[in-house]
Amino acid sequence: MPQLLPVVAVTQGASGPPLQIADRVDAHQDVSPEVAALIARVAEHLPGEGRLGVAYSGGVDSTTLLAVAVRELGADRTVGILGISPSLATAERAAAHDIASQIGVGVVEVATDEGSSEAYRANGPDRCFHCKDELFARIGDDVVAAHGLAAVSYGENADDAIRPDRPGARAATEHLVLRPLADAGLTKADVRAVAAALGLPNADKPAAPCLASRIPHFKEVTPEKLTQIDRAEAAVRALGFSDCRVRHHDDVARLELTDHELARAADPQVRAALVEGVQAAGFRFVALDLVGIQSGAFTMPLVTRG
Repeated sequence: MPQLLPVVAVTQGASGPPLQIADRVDAHQDVSPEVAALIARVAEHLPGEGRLGVAYSGGVDSTTLLAVAVRELGADRTVGILGISPSLATAERAAAHDIASQIGVGVVEVATDEGSSEAYRANGPDRCFHCKDELFARIGDDVVAAHGLAAVSYGENADDAIRPDRPGARAATEHLVLRPLADAGLTKADVRAVAAALGLPNADKPAAPCLASRIPHFKEVTPEKLTQIDRAEAAVRALGFSDCRVRHHDDVARLELTDHELARAADPQVRAALVEGVQAAGFRFVALDLVGIQSGAFTMPLVTRG
């Protein structure tokens, strides 16, 4: 049975004092006619009655869906559902709660156990299916009943829907999970436009895939590796880098940074601090990838062949 953790109070950030009124996001604020039209399209795919659960990660897509649901249905008819496992970075968990608090909506944490699945640990190109399948299975009848949910949704957008490296979509279909953004035809650019218009603090946030995506396919996913990656990426961000990926190649950490921050990593003092921080996470060697951050770098070559 899923472990249900309490709904977080909407006036309390997960990592700080109660938020002031100025820190709130007004999901009902006026928007341009263009953005209003996008929101109206999404609203057509929300349930007409009852409470909506939003599978929520703190990324811009699920946050925008959460905010739109609050705008159209009300906070009392909306709840975020955050899956908790070793593949969720510590900083991402705290940020998700903080943003939901700013929107003024509750979040329920549901513990997931994808690590017990041999298929997930095997880390094939379909790993995301097994992860999402576990999440949606955990948001089962008991969760639905406990929180009075009429439906469960997640933040797939129209661009995601046509990508071949998104096997999690199959899990959503099998579990009858709604995808209002994709069904409304909202692209990633559309989602960011709505997020910005609603004043969401993560409107420009880069994609933040789960920590397991840093492990090459067919290399086993383990809690130890995920902890190493989490600690190493936290060390990189503590040095002021805006985004990063620490790819796990056994003793080697292959560090990917944004293009405009690659040069900074070559500064002798910064380089020494990077090496120290990443090695402290348990890696022996630290390599810098000159290509920079690469979305889907492990998966795309495997799902687009032939």
